Amino acid sequence: MDKRFFLALLLTGVVLVATPMLMPTRPAPVPLAGNESAATATASSEPAALPPSAIRSAVASSDAAVAAVLRVDTVALKTDVATYDFSTRGAAPVEIRMAGYRSFAAASRGEPAVLEDGTGPLLRYRVLVGADTVDYAGVSFASVTSDSAVTFESTGGGRRATVEYRQNGAYLSSVSFRTDVPGKAFLLIDLPGGLVSQDADTLDDIRHLAFAAKPVSRGAQAVTFSSMDPGERKLVAGPLSWAVAKSKYFVVGVLSQSDSTPFSELQAVGGRRDGKLATRAAGTVVVPLLDGHAVFGLYTGPQAWDRMRALGRDFETANPYGGFMQPVVQPFATIVMRLMLWLKRVVKLDYGWVLVIFGIAVRIVLWPLNQSAMRSSIKMQRIQPELAEVQQRYKNDRTRQQQELMRVYQEHGMSPFSALSGCLPALIPMPVFFALFFVFQNTIEFRGVPFAWLADISLRDPLYILPVLTGASMFLLSWIGMRNTPKNPQTTMMLYLMPGMFTVFLLSTASGLSIYYLVQQIAAIPQQWMIANERRKAQAPRQARG
Repeated sequence: MDKRFFLALLLTGVVLVATPMLMPTRPAPVPLAGNESAATATASSEPAALPPSAIRSAVASSDAAVAAVLRVDTVALKTDVATYDFSTRGAAPVEIRMAGYRSFAAASRGEPAVLEDGTGPLLRYRVLVGADTVDYAGVSFASVTSDSAVTFESTGGGRRATVEYRQNGAYLSSVSFRTDVPGKAFLLIDLPGGLVSQDADTLDDIRHLAFAAKPVSRGAQAVTFSSMDPGERKLVAGPLSWAVAKSKYFVVGVLSQSDSTPFSELQAVGGRRDGKLATRAAGTVVVPLLDGHAVFGLYTGPQAWDRMRALGRDFETANPYGGFMQPVVQPFATIVMRLMLWLKRVVKLDYGWVLVIFGIAVRIVLWPLNQSAMRSSIKMQRIQPELAEVQQRYKNDRTRQQQELMRVYQEHGMSPFSALSGCLPALIPMPVFFALFFVFQNTIEFRGVPFAWLADISLRDPLYILPVLTGASMFLLSWIGMRNTPKNPQTTMMLYLMPGMFTVFLLSTASGLSIYYLVQQIAAIPQQWMIANERRKAQAPRQARG
């Protein structure tokens, strides 16, 4: 049997062994400090059943009242990484200023990036009891602050509640909500209906607006604002580990205490559109209340992969990659992201150079496989006349024809699968390329990173130099690969078509993707040249005999 077949099996085994190393067991959920008694009581109880019609009508009323929530008094809570501003009207966060990230928006360029909804608070609390909804958005609260926590208590009006925010890590708070509403009840947490853009490409930021949620037993699901018409409803059924509202690089998310105390569901409703652009939506998380009490985590910050992964619950998948291809794309994206972060830690260079090193490394790893595949292709070309002769001689006897073809393959140490296995090296880099394409969609690690003439490798090349160079390198690589091969009209057509298609594709994608692919193409040219010369030498004896 062909040696290439065994090599493919070996590589498959390497992938099976390496994948668990690159994707180890997910971290345990970060415990929410400061609410131990509530956590214990909640964990020992079953989630309450949902009253469907009441919740649907309560959720439907959420967007209309948001604009009425006024910012009365502001309470600030400062940490090492951010400053949190809360409103005493509704006991909700209204603005988070992140010292470690800068705004690239025209109006606030260079200032700390800010998480804000633009029309109201970042969260809004309501309690559903039977068919009645108690809305705390307009309720006044008194506040008490300490170094790491702020506690709000309602000051009257018959709708008493206590809301405590306690810092539990960078950008992470533990939230305790307690109310004296009796009976079976549900806390409705309204997520931001939009996030004010902090990036120069505002339109691209708006296109990334979405809600996402992670069912306990399934992968994360995203509901983009653009996928919903005004008033259209979409449901992510629970139990849920977490739910978020996000822009391209920042996220406001609530996390369940653990998988044993999950959220019930996420409901999304399409909002207004500016022309064809979906700028607003409503998202509501339904949380069972146990004796009027609920505890959950609140993450308000950057979509930093390492930071979010450390929280457990697969929170790093708040950007579900690949749409319907998510089960295939997400694992590759995870592996690529881990490799990039590891390279960054090892080489201690900017991500532009990390992409250069990564592109070269991919070609070095694939060098032996490419070498073997290309030489297999040369051998296939060498025996083509013999194969054609056998097919012609025994065209009326298919059994004998198959026997003679196998004899020719065996005499040359090959198999019918040799031609197919020769395509494997060309296919292996493609999952990496597409994984990088999705990684660049939302990964904040690449945001604002300069390289050469590029101000930001997460944005397209404004001069279009990289896409053109990448297309030219792809053409050159293909042209070298076609040297000393039989003329084929289809191959000649692809020589011009594929570089053109890739150039057009890369014109509007992140320039970092072009950096990676350009370097990989250039790194493959020496090997293609060597193989082309081997092909010429292999043809010389046949030409001399001819």
